[in-house]
Amino acid sequence: MGGSLSNDLIASSPDLMVHMGDSALLGCLFQTTEEKYLTKVDWIFSPGEHDQSEYVLFYYSNLSVPVGRFKNRVRLVGDVLHSDGSLLLENVQEDDQGTFNCEARRKGESMVLKKRVRLHVLPEEPKEFKIHVGDSAQMGCVFQSTEEKQMTEVRWIFSSGQGAKEEIVLHYDHKFSQLVGYPLSWGRFQNRVTLVGDIFHNDGSILLQRVKVSDQGDYTCSICLGNLVFRKTITLQVIPEEPRSTSGPEGLGGNHLVIIVGIVCTTLLLLPVLILIVKKTHDNESYVLFMPCSSVSSSARMKSLEKTKDTSEKHIYSSMSPLDVRKEEPSGQAETTYMTMHPIHPSLRSHPKNPLEKKSADRTLKTEPTL
Repeated sequence: MGGSLSNDLIASSPDLMVHMGDSALLGCLFQTTEEKYLTKVDWIFSPGEHDQSEYVLFYYSNLSVPVGRFKNRVRLVGDVLHSDGSLLLENVQEDDQGTFNCEARRKGESMVLKKRVRLHVLPEEPKEFKIHVGDSAQMGCVFQSTEEKQMTEVRWIFSSGQGAKEEIVLHYDHKFSQLVGYPLSWGRFQNRVTLVGDIFHNDGSILLQRVKVSDQGDYTCSICLGNLVFRKTITLQVIPEEPRSTSGPEGLGGNHLVIIVGIVCTTLLLLPVLILIVKKTHDNESYVLFMPCSSVSSSARMKSLEKTKDTSEKHIYSSMSPLDVRKEEPSGQAETTYMTMHPIHPSLRSHPKNPLEKKSADRTLKTEPTL
């Protein structure tokens, strides 16, 4: 509260922050122990300290008259019989930012009661929302006021269009200790709507979950502060779920999914076997690598002999050419010539000390005829 200056009693209220298009309650209440009513109330607006002021509304002899550019947007809502000259400003505009001064007089008093309210105008909140099917939508509904008046009731109503039947989405009454749905036992919004606003600060915002296509339409919020009602309408547009493409990984059908799962499971089952095979191969290679030198040479010799054996199986036969056989004397008898064939081992034949070569030569000499 303020103090006394001459015959004026000046009081200041907290600054009020309101979004464009919303409404605001500008309080002008003076507490008194006596039952005195207000005989005169003037509301004057000043955009700045050195700017020209303009009348908003004046009340005198039970007659309330809004004036100027505020004519269709303001009304006196306070109870003048209880020293309350509060003003309701609707559809707040950008030009409304400034100071609103209330000046009031009570019956039988010469003192002027003054109250100042500084109004800050914020950008307009969206009144139309686009939401995808299955998502959640939060819809705000706050009644800004300088007076600490507890809201007595919050009601949300849904309409799908012109001429459509209205449905009650949510109903809160301060007389009940908890939030109640209306009706309580049924309704398609049941279990999907939650009151998320702070009811002690005139906030009746709600959260609509698991949005459906049928939820598209207008949602009207009504907040009651005694006999004063604040209303706000929000339009909700629901975007249907887009059809999924049948091509590409996202469009795989049930059969494709089963095949992929099968391949993955088979791979997981065969993985231990593959690891075992790789491990075994690696062990064998390690064994050869770390064998003693003598073992390695024995192995090499064995492989060389096996190669030689394979080659020797291809028998190469050659006829032993006998020495020139001399013609016998005219006795008519001829010495018989024998042809002996032996397998020839190329690797052994070329050796100078080859016993087989020697033996073969001896036998050949024996076949020569005797003179």
